[in-house]
Amino acid sequence: MLTEEARGYLRYGLPEKNLAEALKTGPLTIGEASRRVKNLDIALQWGKKRGWIEIKGGRISLVTPPEEVPEEEALSKIARGESVDESMARTLAERKLVVKQSDLLRKLKELDGKEVTNLTPDLIRTGFWRNVRFRPYNVEVPGKKVYPGKRQPYNEFLSNLRQKLVELGFKEMSGTIIETEFWNYDALYQPQNHPARDWFNTFYIKTTLKGELPRVAGEVRKAHEKGIAGSSGWGYKWDPLKAVRLMPRAHGTALSARTLAKGPEMPGKYFAISRCFRPDVIDAFHGVEFNQVEGIIVDNTLTFKNLLGILEMFSKEVAGAERIRFVPDYYPFTEPSVEMNALHPELGWIEIGGAGIFREELTIPLHVDAPVIAWGLGVDRLAMFKLGINDIRDLFSKDLDWMRQKGLV
Repeated sequence: MLTEEARGYLRYGLPEKNLAEALKTGPLTIGEASRRVKNLDIALQWGKKRGWIEIKGGRISLVTPPEEVPEEEALSKIARGESVDESMARTLAERKLVVKQSDLLRKLKELDGKEVTNLTPDLIRTGFWRNVRFRPYNVEVPGKKVYPGKRQPYNEFLSNLRQKLVELGFKEMSGTIIETEFWNYDALYQPQNHPARDWFNTFYIKTTLKGELPRVAGEVRKAHEKGIAGSSGWGYKWDPLKAVRLMPRAHGTALSARTLAKGPEMPGKYFAISRCFRPDVIDAFHGVEFNQVEGIIVDNTLTFKNLLGILEMFSKEVAGAERIRFVPDYYPFTEPSVEMNALHPELGWIEIGGAGIFREELTIPLHVDAPVIAWGLGVDRLAMFKLGINDIRDLFSKDLDWMRQKGLV
């Protein structure tokens, strides 16, 4: 009598034959084969035993394509009630694909009058289900709660944010976490003697390695020292050695500067969800590393009002904030500048991020002659609204109950 495993093989094919068919198009890695062939371990065992396949360097190759598989014909005969030779019967029994009728009946007779949990195919085929007592079930008792696999809530929030921006026509910017001071500060028209560049406000890397200056460094230097577009500059001697020092990226705006220097589309919309690092006192609103959603739009028709509209859309549609407010602010690389706050239901007004129109002292050295509106928002704080949490550290919570019970965002 065929076992359940044998009936599956009879319907879908023996594992070793299915593996050989999959290899006809070329060698596969173990991972690729496991996704295409069920019961890969059995397929590998019998495929090698028959000399059909070989495994080298983690890749499986077909050596001899199979023509006929005796076991398949034997399984078909048994299913039709026909007999097979004794040698084949032993092979099938070794693979646990058949069981002797007498052995099966003996096992079933041992259940005579006893309580069983499951109604099996063997009990149905032999009629022995009439000779056993089935365990009663109370269908009104709640079953065991099952927690299906899902993405971590904050990770899912970031994924949805990325998808939303792509659907809105934004192109994603990317870059390395380790950045030069030039792109992190100098290209953004932030002077080298600015307090934000002190060691207690910025992380630095203890290394003798240095970055490289791009071709636009000369124009950036001129903007800092003497000014351009009617500006008088910062009035100091710009140091190229300071500009090539390496540091962990302090804000996503470094990616915007690199994108502008490469020559953006006109009009063009770009975004990045970037990991940033700054020294800070860790509390419910701050961390020493955080995610930032950076965005820029390059277009001759843009105004400051367009920027405020985009920021309002972000806070309400992405984070679900009901009330926001804009406060005048200062950044070395934007003018005018604005800070956006959102009202948290329990924590009050929270700063979400800053935005503004890039100054010409930034855009002209990078060879961009159109208005550029830019914003850098704290994604972690946006997620606090969406996920309904009161402490930014809970975004990376190890509380399995919270992660299991939290609905998908």
